[in-house]
Amino acid sequence: MTFPAMPPAVLQFFRASQEGDADTWAKTFAEDGVFHDPIGTSPITGRTAIRDFIASVLPNFQPFLGLTPMEAHTIGNHVAVSWRGAAVALDGKPVNWSGINIYELDDTGLIREAKAYFNSAVFQAQLAD
Repeated sequence: MTFPAMPPAVLQFFRASQEGDADTWAKTFAEDGVFHDPIGTSPITGRTAIRDFIASVLPNFQPFLGLTPMEAHTIGNHVAVSWRGAAVALDGKPVNWSGINIYELDDTGLIREAKAYFNSAVFQAQLAD
């Protein structure tokens, strides 16, 4: 699948998710970046904390297929991306979810803040069935 056009850090955010690479994924954020995953939960602040969060999630899936961007809209240093996520839980259950991420980039092009909008109850219900 061809990804929609996006600024480099946002493009790398999605590629790293599909590669299951927590280090590269976290490096798309500024050192003091903030990640709301999803919005409404406590924000994860700082590249190291973001990396640790991602690294704690990935081992729960085999494989974690990542997030695939469907559409992207960029205005200045703000980017909105609709996406679909897929993974397979360790017990073999498929997990599919979708959402929209809103990114604010800093002056160097890294992600200052990412807000993920998706229904975590739908995600969790697939793991519980």
